Amino acid sequence: MNNGKGFFDYDVGKAFAGFNFPTFDVESVLASQRKNLEAFTQANQVAVEGMQALAKRQVEIVTAAVEEASTALREITAPGAVDEKLAKNAELAKAAYEKILAATKELGDLLTKTNTEAFGVVSKRFTEGFEEFKDFAAKSVKK
Repeated sequence: MNNGKGFFDYDVGKAFAGFNFPTFDVESVLASQRKNLEAFTQANQVAVEGMQALAKRQVEIVTAAVEEASTALREITAPGAVDEKLAKNAELAKAAYEKILAATKELGDLLTKTNTEAFGVVSKRFTEGFEEFKDFAAKSVKK
């Protein structure tokens, strides 16, 4: 059933005649994309600052641990009774374990805070973007 016309010979304008296409507000789309970029930049900045704070705190913890280990080694190797040294060793081990747990929790909390803040920035922008899209759609329907 070929009437001599190919697919590209049909007038596309006639095919869509009668359809009312909404105007496309390029400025609104660009403004929205600019806001998206700003939000991702802000979220990235929050993440970078959080990672820097985390790294700084890790260095502080390790430095303190090395100093404490050095002090503990001096105390253990100092002259004294064996039973006192064993008791001191157990006391130091318990204190070190508790500090490790506290440091791990602190670092985990810092990481969680950073992730929550960065995600909050993106989440807020995502919600704003939906509102912008809803407004854009409403304006398009009215035209």
